[in-house]
Amino acid sequence: MSEESVDEEKRATLRRFAAVGAGGPLARLAGSDADAPADDETTSDVPAAIQGYLATTPGAHFSKLRDDLRLGTGETQYHLRRLVERDAVDSWKDGEYRRYAPAGRFSAFERRALGLLRRDTARGLVVELLRDPDATGAELADRLGVSAPTVSKYAAELSEAGLLDRDDGYRLTRPETTLLLLVRYADSFGPDAVALAGEADELVEFSE
Repeated sequence: MSEESVDEEKRATLRRFAAVGAGGPLARLAGSDADAPADDETTSDVPAAIQGYLATTPGAHFSKLRDDLRLGTGETQYHLRRLVERDAVDSWKDGEYRRYAPAGRFSAFERRALGLLRRDTARGLVVELLRDPDATGAELADRLGVSAPTVSKYAAELSEAGLLDRDDGYRLTRPETTLLLLVRYADSFGPDAVALAGEADELVEFSE
């Protein structure tokens, strides 16, 4: 692929997400700094594109955001730092990752949930427990195609984050909140979340 094609794809990606994020707080101001990286004419689209991306993919970690928006590492670092400094974007540490989301939109519980839901196996456990709250560890392992120790490992992480109670089997602590996050941002999570979103009405009725 030619450098010109790559640049054009980058422009198209940034403009698509910038259209979503154009109304975000301080997006234009964040892109107007004199010391901003002078990559090309798309630089002014970057802050709004980041905000648009995070509006649809909250909890994304640095590398995913950088790669999905086709940005350079330094470029991404600069604009994220400015957006965080100006209270347009929230940032938090999640194990080895640093994650980002629109500022002021998510509670501490929701931020922890978003981080775990962006991990395939942890999300798989949550999805299966939303469908079947009485599922055992062995049943979860079988449905996800993983080992029992893998289920135990991720269950422990979910428990430590406050999403799962392991006192008597496995029980999601706030299933309604977790289901809402999965349904609202289903397209950014993957096919399992999209499929769950199609069942959401039935699940909500069942939980009542």
